[in-house]
Amino acid sequence: MRIRIKDIADQAGVSVGTVDRVIHKRGNVSPAVKEKVEKVMTQLGYRRNIIASTLALNRTLRISVLLFDNKDYFWEQTRLGIEKAQDATHHYGVEVSILYCENPGDFRKKTKQILDSRPDAIMFAPLYKEEGLRFIEECHNRSIPTVLINTQLDAPDTLCYIGQDSYQSGVVAARLIHFGIPDHSSALLLNLDSSAANAQHLMDKERGFRDYFNEIQSKSVHVYAANFEHEKSQNDLRNFLSGVFEAHPDLRSIFVTNSRAYRVVECLKEDELEKLFIVGFDLIEPNIRHLKSNRINFLINQNPTLQGYLGVLNIVNHILLKKDVTPIQYLPLDIVVVENCEYYVNSDYAFPAVV
Repeated sequence: MRIRIKDIADQAGVSVGTVDRVIHKRGNVSPAVKEKVEKVMTQLGYRRNIIASTLALNRTLRISVLLFDNKDYFWEQTRLGIEKAQDATHHYGVEVSILYCENPGDFRKKTKQILDSRPDAIMFAPLYKEEGLRFIEECHNRSIPTVLINTQLDAPDTLCYIGQDSYQSGVVAARLIHFGIPDHSSALLLNLDSSAANAQHLMDKERGFRDYFNEIQSKSVHVYAANFEHEKSQNDLRNFLSGVFEAHPDLRSIFVTNSRAYRVVECLKEDELEKLFIVGFDLIEPNIRHLKSNRINFLINQNPTLQGYLGVLNIVNHILLKKDVTPIQYLPLDIVVVENCEYYVNSDYAFPAVV
């Protein structure tokens, strides 16, 4: 039996307009009346037809996404997750547009472009802390819901954050290295990034990494942190690492704080790799290849595909489905080795075809 808004209004003793405001959460309804209407809706088994409502409003939900470096493996996987989510929600009239930026100046330019387009919601990774906080404030001032992925900031004016707990991922990396290197050796924490000093997630990873080794009593490990601009050539990286080896002859491990561990492996000689315990992030093709050849010891999976997918779904849940959204949604820190790698590579996390 089809339940009409008029049926609810008659039983609740209110107007059809009041029921409509309750259903669509448009306000101007007292708490007591709202509770009464919702109780009748439950008793009658009323379920809002979201698709019909969206079509009736002739509305498109426009989501703007800002990612980084469209040639980077990590952001390519994020894009794939976004496309999966768009396919699963297209019947709601969801449209997603993706822009890419490469540096803080370009970030500011692209965020202005996004705001000028007046989207219904925005998803982005605030890799540049200062610029990210400024953008969040601008979105809040314009009442545009924002979802953060990959990098968590202390920004209460966002809808939610989806991604890894960066501090704990640094702790996990340190624990893995702890079991793989001898006492009184050095560990290099390497940021292959052009703006590490302004990147909150990299600072959080370093803090977790250092805290772990500062607190353990069973082994003395010297942590050395360094930044290297990822735009530079492999030859430049090779020379940089040669200088590190010369300055730290007791170096036995390298923790690469993003998805570019493969770059370190590909500029080192086999005899150098045999002495090193390497931990990196993410199941991208070159990292997987070096994991399988035992040149990378562990990969911590941040699952960029799931980040992109859940980012879009949370916006749909909030704006169209009127569901509550959990503000912080940490994804599991999966530790991937040779033996379980194929499981993660071949699993599709059961992304539903339709939501």
